[in-house]
Amino acid sequence: MSLFQNSTDPKKDRRILAIWCAQLSVDRWRLSQGDKTRGSEGEGEPPTVLITETAHGPRIDAVNDAGHGVGARVGMMLADARALYPALETAPSDPAGDLALLEKLAVWAQRWGPWSALDPPDGLLVDVTAVAHLFGGERRLLADVNQAFAKRHLRVRAGIAPTAGAAWALAHYGPRGSIINPPQAGEDMMRQLADLPSAALRLDADVITVLRRLGLKRLGDLADIARGATSRKEAAARDALHRRFRGRKSPSANPLTRLDQLLGRVPEPLLPVVPEQMPLVQRRLMEPLRHRSLLDQVLEDLAQDMARELEAKGKGARRLELGMWRVDGEVIVRRLELAAATRDPHHITRLFGEKLEGIEAGFGIEIVRLRASWAEPLAASQSDVEEAAQRHGTSISACIDRLTVRLGPNAVRRPVPCASHMPERAQSWQPPLAPAPAAHTPVLRHKRPLKLLDQPEAIAVLYASPDGYPQRFRWRGQVHEVARVEGPERIAPEWWRERSTTRLRDYYAIEDAKGARYWIYRSGLVGDGRGGTPQWYLHGIAA
Repeated sequence: MSLFQNSTDPKKDRRILAIWCAQLSVDRWRLSQGDKTRGSEGEGEPPTVLITETAHGPRIDAVNDAGHGVGARVGMMLADARALYPALETAPSDPAGDLALLEKLAVWAQRWGPWSALDPPDGLLVDVTAVAHLFGGERRLLADVNQAFAKRHLRVRAGIAPTAGAAWALAHYGPRGSIINPPQAGEDMMRQLADLPSAALRLDADVITVLRRLGLKRLGDLADIARGATSRKEAAARDALHRRFRGRKSPSANPLTRLDQLLGRVPEPLLPVVPEQMPLVQRRLMEPLRHRSLLDQVLEDLAQDMARELEAKGKGARRLELGMWRVDGEVIVRRLELAAATRDPHHITRLFGEKLEGIEAGFGIEIVRLRASWAEPLAASQSDVEEAAQRHGTSISACIDRLTVRLGPNAVRRPVPCASHMPERAQSWQPPLAPAPAAHTPVLRHKRPLKLLDQPEAIAVLYASPDGYPQRFRWRGQVHEVARVEGPERIAPEWWRERSTTRLRDYYAIEDAKGARYWIYRSGLVGDGRGGTPQWYLHGIAA
């Protein structure tokens, strides 16, 4: 479901509320520490940054106010920031957790309008058309927004305008609590936004850099060029601007498209957040349970109820959570993740039965709750055919589920090819029934060994031939005489993910005097400037 908002619609004056959580990652990290005594501004907090590990070292993703004060900035490498302030504290960033919080806030923000949309990574858009009078006007609505988020210890900036683009620009770059009053469209709206920087158009960083080099630092400058030309110089600038960005289809890479969206000349699609209630069934018991047989009966009844709930929604469960509340207040949780969507109560009961071994009921269990935290669409099927398949042991998903429960969640996997010519990166592992990724597999002119070692093992070359390959080597305490050699196959390092000191490899398929076949390689060349003497490694066994 998507909605198209256009402020020039003559039937209705659209009003969009943009909410920018300016320090979402930092505020969420602060709340996760359980310390709310510092306040939403983090007074007295030491300089702290949230980092992500990269191939070139930790990179800063978010900075608190104290960190800004000592020179730390988003996108800076941690080593550079610590050169400015050695005592800088760090914590790992969590983009997935930030997005989950933003999704919850989007549902919660529907208290101000009929629908809301995500504006990743740290913003929300809410349709407040014809609802401001319920709060006493748009000024009071903005005050209520700021007060509600302040109670949650989240710092926000908000703005209201006829279009999503204009509201976003006000929230990020306008004065606090900015409003563009209706009816404002076209030239009137542009006059109010003319002094905002070109970054207010929600553009990529490289596009903003190009606009600044062209001297288009304000929205008013860009609007004058896009609207028309009054001189030969302005006409040339307009033509150059159209030529430069004409072929860019992404709105964030085309300032002309973003400008039209901001002014309401073209509609902008917004995808509303639709809250979905996950199926949940529970039993509040009159007498606490202390025996396993009674718990199995309750579990079977809950599985039947869950099957009916899922069938009514046309879905099947992929992840189930069984919660058991004891009389003493302790909660016991058992989770189950399925290989394929299902709503078969017998299958669910059997899988959970193996996870309930050793449950300590204490003084008794008084509440049992079963929740499907992950459900997928599942069409109706012929139940007798599936039951026959499970009875005869031919249901693949049921077999995988039972193996996973017995062996562990990471014990049942399957290999899939990956787009890499490096042998150790040519495949990865994924869940058994997950769809394989669409990856291009390089065409290999040489055969690969039947068994590839997890890590190449160093070998000691006792004698090398003039052609460059070993005639005799020692591996795992045994000396091998080389009888036949095929190669070399040269594999260069992947420069876009490796360090500059990584050396190339020359692979040889060899056979020793006993008929055993191995796959070995020499790391580096003499005089390549990337290390000392080349080293030899054994990477695979062919037979």
